[in-house]
This record gives sequence, C-alpha cells and structure tokens, in this order.
Amino acid sequence: MAKKKTTTTTAPDVEGSSDESTKIEDGKVLDYITGKPVADNDKETVRQRIARALFHEYGLSVEDMQPDFKVKVDGSNKKIDIAIFEPGTEHIPENVRRLVVCQKELKVGDKGSYRMRDHEQAAKDLELLKDAMAACENCKYGLWTNGLEFFFFRVDRKRFDAKFIPIGDWPLSDESIGTRDVASHAKLRRADPEMLRTAFRRCHNFIHGNEGMPKDAAFWQFLYLIFAKMHDERQANDKRRFWAGRFEKNGQLIDEQFDPTGQKAIRDRIKPLFDEVKKKYSTVFRGGEEITLSDRALAFMVSELAKYDFGRTDVDAKGAAYQEIVGTNLRGDRGQYFTPRGAIKLVVSMLDPKPNERVIDPACGTGGFLTATLAHLAHKFQAEKGIEPGAESTQELISIQERLGEFVKKNLFGADFDPFLVRAAQMNAVMASNAEAHLFNLNSLEFPSGHLTGVADAKKFAQLGTMDVVMTNPPFGSDIPVTDPNILRHFELAHVWERTDDGTFRNTGKLQGSVAPEVLFVERCIDWLKPGGRLGIVLPDGILGNPSDEYIRAWILRRSWVLASIDLPVEVFVSEANVNILTSLLFLKKKSDRDVQAEDLGRSNDYKVFMAVAERVGVDRRGNVLYRRSPEGEDLMEDIVEQEKIRIGGQFVTRTLRRKRKVVDDDLPRIADAYRRFRKEFKEPGV
Repeated sequence: MAKKKTTTTTAPDVEGSSDESTKIEDGKVLDYITGKPVADNDKETVRQRIARALFHEYGLSVEDMQPDFKVKVDGSNKKIDIAIFEPGTEHIPENVRRLVVCQKELKVGDKGSYRMRDHEQAAKDLELLKDAMAACENCKYGLWTNGLEFFFFRVDRKRFDAKFIPIGDWPLSDESIGTRDVASHAKLRRADPEMLRTAFRRCHNFIHGNEGMPKDAAFWQFLYLIFAKMHDERQANDKRRFWAGRFEKNGQLIDEQFDPTGQKAIRDRIKPLFDEVKKKYSTVFRGGEEITLSDRALAFMVSELAKYDFGRTDVDAKGAAYQEIVGTNLRGDRGQYFTPRGAIKLVVSMLDPKPNERVIDPACGTGGFLTATLAHLAHKFQAEKGIEPGAESTQELISIQERLGEFVKKNLFGADFDPFLVRAAQMNAVMASNAEAHLFNLNSLEFPSGHLTGVADAKKFAQLGTMDVVMTNPPFGSDIPVTDPNILRHFELAHVWERTDDGTFRNTGKLQGSVAPEVLFVERCIDWLKPGGRLGIVLPDGILGNPSDEYIRAWILRRSWVLASIDLPVEVFVSEANVNILTSLLFLKKKSDRDVQAEDLGRSNDYKVFMAVAERVGVDRRGNVLYRRSPEGEDLMEDIVEQEKIRIGGQFVTRTLRRKRKVVDDDLPRIADAYRRFRKEFKEPGV
C-alpha cells in the first residue's frame, strides 16, 4: 500500500474544486457541499442524500449552498442544515431563498412500515423550519425531512404575517413550479438513484403503513401506478394525465394532493389512464385489476412519482429501486430469495451479451439478470456514441430506447414457475425499456412439456438449443428436491452414474429417487444454449467440491468448456437475502456435438480457465457498506466528476461538480476487469 500522500487538483471550469487528502479518518464522511470531512451519523446520512439531490435533481449549484447556516430565531442563533441562496450572491440571511432541516434517518422497525404523518401531525417538528423561514425575509421555500417523511413548503408573505403553504415538491433551479406544466419534459427530472429508492420506499410505506394494506396488495398497487406512469410518459405533452398540479381555492393556490377536491381530480385522470394500460399490456394484466387506494393515498403516490422522467433515469437506478421493493414484499412470503445485484452485474459483465444475441434466464424471478442485461447494453450504446450517461440529447435518448426496445422484443426471454414473479419481472422489463420481453410462466425443468400457461408460447419463441446466453440463479438445496420421475427421466444427471475402470463415468440408466434442482438446472441451461453459447450460473459450493458430485463435474466438462469459476463470500447472500450459504459463479461455453465426439476420441486441447476468489463484496453480514482502508485504518478516497444537464430559462446548462468519495471495498468489479484482461491474453476455448 502506498504511503500517505496529498494530491492537489485544480479545475477552474467545475464547481467546488478543492484540495483534499486521498484518505479520511474513520467515522468521517466528506460533505457533498463543501468537500470537507464531517462526522458520519444517521442525521448526516440524510443531509448528504438531500445535498446530492439538490444538485442532481433540482439543478442547484453547490456554490449557492451552505451547510449549518446560522439563522437568528427569537434572539438566538440556530443552525439550519442546508441554506440555498440567490445564485452568485453572498451567503447572508437576506439572500436565502430555500432552507432544509434534517433529522436522523427514520427506522421503520420490524413491521417494515411506518405510519407517515401529515403536516398537522408533524407540526411540532416543523417549528424550527418555519421560524427560520420567517426570519429570512426573502426565503421562498422550505423542506423538513427525516429520510422517509418529506414536508415541503412555500412562503406566502403578507404585510404582518407569513403563511407556510404545504406543497408537493420544490421547483427546480429556475423556479418553474406550475400546474399541469409539471407533465412536460421540461419539468420532469432524471432521478438520483438514492432519491428514487427513497421515493419507492415512501410510496410503498404509505400504502402499507397508512392505508393498512397487506404488503403483497400494497406492492401490486404500487406496480399498477408505475405502469401507468411509464405509459403516460409515452404520450404527447398535452395528453399527459399522470401529474399532480395546483388549483385556486378561496383566492389561494393549493396543491391537489392536499385537498379532497384536488385528490378526486387526480383519480379522475388516473382511472382512464390505467384502463388504457390494462388493454395495452394484456400479457401482464387480466383486465379485472383496479386501483383500490384511497384518494389521499393515490394523490400522494402520483405526486411522488410524477416529478421523475423514468425514460431518462438510468436503467440500473430503476432496477435497484424496483428490486428493493420487490425483495421486501415477495421474498419471504413464498420462500424465494433474489440474487444480489453485485453478483448479477458481475455475471452480466463477464458474459457480455451483445445486441444480436438471444438471452434467457430460466428461473428469472423478478428479472434481475434481464434488466441488468438492459443496463449493460444501454451503457454500450452510450459508449458507442461517446455519450456520458444522463447527458443524452432527446434524439439520442430516443435512439437508445428504441434499440433497447428492439432487443427486448426480439432477444430477451425469461421463465419462472411462479406467475406472480413473471408479472413482476415483466413490469421490471417494461420500466427498464418501455417494451415487453418474452416471459413465460412455466417449469423450466419440465419444458418443453408442462401444463402452465407459458409453455405454448415458449415452444414458439424459446425452444431448447436456440439461446446465445443463459444466466440464472436457480432454486437450490436438498430441502426442495425434484422427485417426479416424469421430470427426472429427461435428464442425464438424474440417473445413477458409476465410475469406470479408465476413471470416467458411465450412465447406468437407473433413475435416482430425488435430485437437487440446481443439478438439473445445470443440464437444462446447457440444453437451452446453441453450440458456442455461454452460461453464467449461481451454484452452491457443493457441486464444485463434494467428492460425491464428481460425476456432475465430469458431465459438465464433457459437454462444455469452463470459462471461469469465482468463489463468493457468504456476505453476498446474507446481506441482501438473509441466506447463509457459500456459493460460486460458474461460467461455461457449450461444445458442439463434433467437439464432444472429437474429445471422446482423445483429440482435446488444454485451455486456460479464469479463477478468482471474492473476499469482499462492499458490505458486511448486516448490509453495512465497507470501504477500503489504508494500513493506518483511514478510509481511502477517489476523485469523481459528476455532471448534470438542467434547463434554466428555457436553455440546457451543464453543471459539473468535482468531489472525492470513499472507495467501496468490493472485489466483484475488480474481478470483472481482471477477466476482461484475461480474455485479451487468452482467447475463449472453441474459438
């Protein structure tokens, strides 16, 4: 490890350039606004998230922000967490335009939900914000948040009084707050990943915690509105209906979400919109679905989601936010657990699916591998055109979305036994690409037989032997064995194998009484591949190491080349899925019949296999983020440059921010890079 050093950077063309060390002591975090170390705690977590959103979502310059700004309230100075000033002016109370008060991160508890308060119920907590806004005579807007609850205000000043009017959101940097104009592309904004996850959590929490809906029902209501939002973004601006605006009542502008009349107006727009969605996506909806939320809950969710431009938001960010909601609602109830995103991204990166390749996940769950493939391709398309993510022009964005949609409709496939998960995966795919993938409700181990609804379509579009890439995390474990002889008899690995005198294995023709599903999935995945096709599969360590499973390894080596094998630490599944199991990622390439025959006759060539052990995956067993440290125990830092393109006064302006951030201690991206270097030196076998 290098000795401690200080680096100096200068960047006159970017905001907030600063000279900072490459290390930071334990218990500190770099403030997003100043770039200086501050104490890391639950409240600071909230403040940093908001500061980042002010830059990325609202287009506010960090040069016009100040943390811990002192405001004189009732004769004493009170520290306000973030003050935002008139652009380019001195940081004094007269120039304050917006104020933010933060409280520590809210813990939702064992029930997974929190009954969110309205403005009256939170009145005591809001007093400091209101007093500070009143004291800053030119302050226009305020925000109080604890990370889950957000209370936005605008000030209505009279000669001897100031009223604090609840609003659904702040305007962007050019102060273009409006009525239905919020539906135009100019007013929608690209979501910051953390804030999108927060918005999704807020929506689901409101339904589950405030409406009292069971979490499954809350989940589907949430997804209905996501679909309606995606469909609405495809409409011309004057046809948009997924918005929450303002209307005049008693001479005062009121946000629709806070008034029964406005809430009803929102429902009157959303109901016919959802009816259109059900007709358009007939493969997802059966036709009888209804939005059963109260007017208040519906208005809350529309207001929360309407501000974001899902089409412009990064595919990865949408997938991560979606997977978080899915995981908390579907995982425990049906015994499933879902693949952690770090492992998914590693598999996709190493398999490197191409736009012309057919990709399937035969145990797709909620579509994590499928949407990660879309994110991978989206980044490829951006790189081809030299575009920074988020900086696309409208035409470039449309072009990328069209290419993604074409890939989804032509080359993206998935299957799952659980019809609920198939629907959830389809919604995930649509949110990522605005197109429906070929997703089938079927038992992949029975296919092409089976009685479930997706079998007929899968036989038309996804026959065995037609895929270029298979990636999956199959169900595994001795506690869920496959025992049906009508399934087992179709698999070579479901038979009893015995060792021959020459050290190989022979199929005796006798069926085993039960077989772990992951063993059969290895064979089925290879069945689905074309010769030369590539497989990435999550497997329990036993298959790759148990002496009793040697016949499985021999079968694999006869029918495929091993491209790579990566050991994963237990933290991968413990932190995200609460499953304590050691797993590996196995990457294979299917041999042709000619290759198999040639090797049976002794004509085989040695080849290099990439092997790696991941010791750290960025989190501990409890899900806490782990950072790389120096020998002295200090967190290491890296330079980053962030850009945001915003609209000010009708013109697009690019704002750039240079900061440092802690380096997450995650071996998985480093393994992906090492594999790419390995392949440059050693070509794949079979080429």
